Amino acid sequence: MPKVVIIGAGVVGCALADELTERGWTDVTVLDQGPLFATGGSSSHAPGLVFQTNPSRTMAEFATYTVEKLVGLGAFNQLGGLEIATTPERHADLARRHGWATSWGIPSSLIGPDECRTLVPLLGKGVLGGLHTPTDGLANAVLACEKQARRAIDRGALFVGRQKVVAVEQASDRVTGVRTETDTFAADIIVSCAGFWGPAVGELVGLTVPLTPLAHQYAKTTPVAGLTGRMPILRHQDRDLYYREHGDRLGIGYYGHRPMPVDIADLPTDPMPSMLAFTPEDFAEAWTASTELLPSLGKSSVGEGFNGIFSFTQDGAPLMGESPSLRGFWVAEAVWVTHSAGVGRAMAEWLVDGQPSTDVHECDLNRFEEHQLAPSYVLERGQQNFVEVYDILHPLQPMESPRPLRTSPFHERHQELGAMFLEAAGWERPHWFEANESLISGFDVPERDDWSARYWSPIAAAEARVTRERVALYDMTPLKRLEVSGPGALDFLQGLTTNNLAKSVGSVTYTLMLDETGGIRSDLTVARLAADRFQVGANGNLDLDWMLRRAPGDVTVRDITAGTCCLGVWGPLARDLVQPLVDKDFSHKAFGYFRAKRAYLGAVPVTAMRLSYVGELGWELYTTADLGLKLWDTLWSAGREHGVIAAGRSAFNSLRLEKGYRAWGTDMTPEHSPSEAGLDFAVRMDKGDFVGRRALESRPVARKLACLTVDDPGSVVLGKEPVWFNGSAVGYVTSASFGYGVGRTVVYAWLPPAVAEPGTAVTIEYFGEKIPATVRTEPLFDPEMARIRR
Repeated sequence: MPKVVIIGAGVVGCALADELTERGWTDVTVLDQGPLFATGGSSSHAPGLVFQTNPSRTMAEFATYTVEKLVGLGAFNQLGGLEIATTPERHADLARRHGWATSWGIPSSLIGPDECRTLVPLLGKGVLGGLHTPTDGLANAVLACEKQARRAIDRGALFVGRQKVVAVEQASDRVTGVRTETDTFAADIIVSCAGFWGPAVGELVGLTVPLTPLAHQYAKTTPVAGLTGRMPILRHQDRDLYYREHGDRLGIGYYGHRPMPVDIADLPTDPMPSMLAFTPEDFAEAWTASTELLPSLGKSSVGEGFNGIFSFTQDGAPLMGESPSLRGFWVAEAVWVTHSAGVGRAMAEWLVDGQPSTDVHECDLNRFEEHQLAPSYVLERGQQNFVEVYDILHPLQPMESPRPLRTSPFHERHQELGAMFLEAAGWERPHWFEANESLISGFDVPERDDWSARYWSPIAAAEARVTRERVALYDMTPLKRLEVSGPGALDFLQGLTTNNLAKSVGSVTYTLMLDETGGIRSDLTVARLAADRFQVGANGNLDLDWMLRRAPGDVTVRDITAGTCCLGVWGPLARDLVQPLVDKDFSHKAFGYFRAKRAYLGAVPVTAMRLSYVGELGWELYTTADLGLKLWDTLWSAGREHGVIAAGRSAFNSLRLEKGYRAWGTDMTPEHSPSEAGLDFAVRMDKGDFVGRRALESRPVARKLACLTVDDPGSVVLGKEPVWFNGSAVGYVTSASFGYGVGRTVVYAWLPPAVAEPGTAVTIEYFGEKIPATVRTEPLFDPEMARIRR
């Protein structure tokens, strides 16, 4: 049994100790620099409001488990939760949030103004409606800490207060113990659950823990008439406010003030370092808005308040996982009370079983690119997430700053063509080009509602059509590219992936990486460029981290993304464009599908891979970043006679859905098996052993990823909406886009196997409206693959 030391006895550390000891890991020591169990961190002053509804399925699952566990411990008052709308935009958004709740199995209902006032009689007349979630409520964070800690102690755990950690001892790149100001504790595994002190603990081992401590205002009124102790927790997101009862007083939390970053080096140790002095001038607008919403507050006033410190990350998700450079050092940071027990369970499963039962890729510590760890980036994005806590955010809405950060060699040409850029992982990614506006003439594109029309243009339809009819250039540079090389490269990749990579040089293989349960960690395209050198098209930093941790000494794994670039050249005229420019035979006979070849395109050396994620003839053309602009200009100049255009991600997404191509992290995650995701063709059970193989032999198919089309050509959905069948919510949408080639919105959704049969009629709930849809046989476009294999 390993020795585990947990740094931090807040609500996360206590939850983890409880979950570990419940699984039989009882040699657990929990240290905190403060007194037990009100240690002085965020848990000690947290208002305790727990709202389960979240756009992230993972975060919703964490919250739901937290509610269930704390109810069982007697540390939760299940008063319910009410989100109210005072603007038409918020009222519509509550319908969207109701859809999320339904998708994730959280009971909720949309109610009118009178029902809102029945639940909260203090409400005035400006309320348009609300979202009621009866299982939400109030957590007593300090009691939750103590209850979970006492259970862990009863199983053998040790909790020690007044122990400030000053060093992490290590040998041979592994942790061996923790040293405090007065003592030393041996450890095989260390988990930092230090909250906003997490970056300081990370510094002890040279690990960047990218979170920003920010102060957040909370006040209590003087006595207010009419409080009953039964008021649901209340959120007034239009004005960045939330409310809860404290006996005959009302607690008010406020996110509308200026961001207040905190330097933890300036904080005192005692008695409550996470509670800073209240700044009344920052609360003035909150009080005005509160008296407008709750008129009876006009007879009251602010009695007391403080600015409490919480942790914010650059993308709003927690930080969970193991250090990439020091084995045995783990973190579980930037976790609020709302998600605490769920994170504690996932971390315990990760440590004991090897992986969590919940998909945590959105929370993995190692998900960030290097630029996302820059202190200025972490600070700016953390502050922006504070500002946007209650904002209505579109799923495509990018952060506006700091930008631009990462640009492909083609960026200058994209700007000249009027690219509309969105951002992902720091990359500027064109979604459509204003230069193509004239192409939409005569093309019938259904009008969209205001929400689905955001970050979209009918130009995308024209770009998709030109791709199907002529040829288009797609910038694929932002996709992660890894080089795996060395004498053991083939064996290494064979053991990590599901498909057979033992093919000739020049082969390209679509394959999967699984975890030990048979869940899909990623999907990859692997090109064998030499006997001992492979180029891997991956999904992000988590794939790089997964490989680096497992690579033997005779294998080198290297991220080559920044030094290279890629253009997708796709369409029925792609060969007409490319063949005259290259020094090799690009005919179908000489250069088959899923093959790679080195060539010169004009003066540019390229690695050409005959792949197509839009369902058309063409190649991915790779070269070094310094030659990227020359590659673009050569193709653009020669392509004029073929009517070549630049096309963006909006058209790309439409085309790939028509073709049935999955997107990892959106359509499938480690919670899904290849069979469930419709990817059995990428698994070769007869090739030898690989990670997850044994689990696949007995893993049942609990659901299926199904293709649907919306019956009404004028209706659009975007993703995460619930799918209904025979009056019950049975699944949820993963990806959706209007299919310009099929004239309908194309949808992929997780459904029970019996419902996922082609021809089944279902409905999709979009902003409260039930939209009829039908399960279809996939792929919708060119099922014979004739267009690709020309």
